[in-house]
Amino acid sequence: MVTGGSRGIGRAIAVRLGASGHVVAVNYSTNAGAAGEAVQMIEDGGGRAKAYRADVSDAAQVEAMFDSIGSDLGPVAVLVNNAGITRDMLLLRMSEEDFDRVLATNLRSTYLCTKLALRSMIRARWGRVVSIASVAGITGNAGQSNYAASKAGMIGFSKAVAKEVGSRGITVNVVAPGFITTELTEDLSDAVKQEAVGRISAGRFGVADEVAAAVEFLVSDAASYVSGHVLAVDGGLAL
Repeated sequence: MVTGGSRGIGRAIAVRLGASGHVVAVNYSTNAGAAGEAVQMIEDGGGRAKAYRADVSDAAQVEAMFDSIGSDLGPVAVLVNNAGITRDMLLLRMSEEDFDRVLATNLRSTYLCTKLALRSMIRARWGRVVSIASVAGITGNAGQSNYAASKAGMIGFSKAVAKEVGSRGITVNVVAPGFITTELTEDLSDAVKQEAVGRISAGRFGVADEVAAAVEFLVSDAASYVSGHVLAVDGGLAL
């Protein structure tokens, strides 16, 4: 299951996991067309997928979605917490609504989905949880106190849960992307992009599939001894 799997990084993860043999539940919030495109891409590659609509910050919707996935595809064995939003603003101007919404979509959703997924993972004594945080959760970023707090929270949450379930054959890890070319970064001005590239050792923005490749590794058997880790996919930005 990939939350926020209809576009950008989430879609790249869903498509890559589908190509590597996973049956993929593609979660989306509003854009059914984009989710359908993601499912079609997976099926065109020979995989199997189905889209599920749910606001992953809403407990009742998350539970209903997990019930549907269980009936349609079987229990969730691999969970990728990718759903996320930004509401950027300097702290002194940030509204409580924008702070709460970012924390709910990014962090509360990680709690709700992970808690439900762990039920079947613990019974199976095998599971993979990967949460997509951000370099902002490691280094902070001016104008993103809400976003950075949510992503730092995902990191702390994941480390704690990794300790709780490690003996059950379940790994819990985090991927922390830097600047990745998506619809969000396309809206940045050229001046902002140039300034950002100047801080990246690799000298360029990343692409979504580079994040997806890290996720593919972490959910594989090859990463069975990797847990509680934060893997930065940032071209050296956090340095």
